[in-house]
Formats: sequence, structure tokens, C-alpha cells
Amino acid sequence: MAVPKGKQSKSRTNKRFANYKATAPTLVECPHCHELKEAHKVCGHCGYYDKVEVVSQDEKKAN
Repeated sequence: MAVPKGKQSKSRTNKRFANYKATAPTLVECPHCHELKEAHKVCGHCGYYDKVEVVSQDEKKAN
């Protein structure tokens, strides 16, 4: 069975997983108020998600 000759450093090990690029979140139009919002999230402007009001406007103003 093959055995490594020496310990790999943390930086050398982590280099294998460092080849990615962060992407911007996908923005879609809210069907209720037509503002841009993140996909699959509650709209921050009107509080609707999937044609149902999840967060009321009174709650938003109280915070």
C-alpha cells in the first residue's frame, strides 16, 4: 500500500479547493410589485413569496 513520504502543508492541501469564483446572487422580478429580488426568497419590498403575503407591511414598519 502506498504511503506518503511526508506531511502535506495546510496551504498545499487547501490549494486543491481554491479554484472557484464567487458569483452574484440571481435576481428575478417579483410578480407582485415588480421589484428585483433574490430567487426563492421573500420580497424585501412588498413581503410576498409565491403570491402569498408572508411579512405584513405593519411588521416591517415596527422594526
